[in-house]
Amino acid sequence: MKLDANRLVAPEFSLSDVDLKERIEDDEYLAEEARLQTELKRIQQAYLHKGERALIVFEGWDAAGKGGTIRRMAAAMDPRGFKVWPIGAPSPAEQRHHYLHRFWTRLPGNGEIVIFDRSWYGRVLVERVEDFATQTEWQRAYEEIVAFERMLLDDGARIVKIFLHISPKEQRKRFVERLRDPLKRWKLSYEDLRNREKWPHYEAAVDDMVRRTSTVRAPWTVVSSEQKKSGRIKALQAIVEALSHDVDLSPRPLDLGLLAEAEAKLGIDPRDVVDT
Repeated sequence: MKLDANRLVAPEFSLSDVDLKERIEDDEYLAEEARLQTELKRIQQAYLHKGERALIVFEGWDAAGKGGTIRRMAAAMDPRGFKVWPIGAPSPAEQRHHYLHRFWTRLPGNGEIVIFDRSWYGRVLVERVEDFATQTEWQRAYEEIVAFERMLLDDGARIVKIFLHISPKEQRKRFVERLRDPLKRWKLSYEDLRNREKWPHYEAAVDDMVRRTSTVRAPWTVVSSEQKKSGRIKALQAIVEALSHDVDLSPRPLDLGLLAEAEAKLGIDPRDVVDT
């Protein structure tokens, strides 16, 4: 019997079941972060060489650590094949089109890896909770999103979806830290505080999002980010695993013609650069 690759895989999901006690020690964190960043470099080289492409979606509570995780990933990547799209409210011009329209122009080309810092899932999260979309619109969006992602997957793209979860208590702590740090105050907005008041509504929206859009080929990875370092590592591990699956990460073979040219013009001994 053939497996339905688009089958929903988390029909009973609930944020309340996520274990927020996960922790990692500093020495283990540093070692694993370095390993994962090296793997990301290898993955990007393979993607550039083979023409693979990937989309990474980050969703999560305000102050859950999306930016910090993305920065650790960006530090390992060559910007020529890597892009981060921070997604905010649609502009008036964008509002004239279908809500998915503004994401089509931001999709990765061959050899590219793209991160969406928030995404089309805003339709079933903030737009649902804040009544920016009607109930008919956001209810319809679940099937639209699954179909959208299925088209991308069928066309050869890879999709990784990460949701970073924290408790209201931890979020309050991080909001206060932002207020106290002059270099981080810009991260806290009136909208962040307003959204916090609707925590139960957002929690219900996240539960529905995971249940109705987590498929065999594009599952959600919900990560405890109650400890930032643990959340970063878990998210990066999920990304590395998904992007490297069935991909040959061996370094690109040395171009012997280039080696000969370098020998002639740089006066080098080829034995000094050829792998042994």
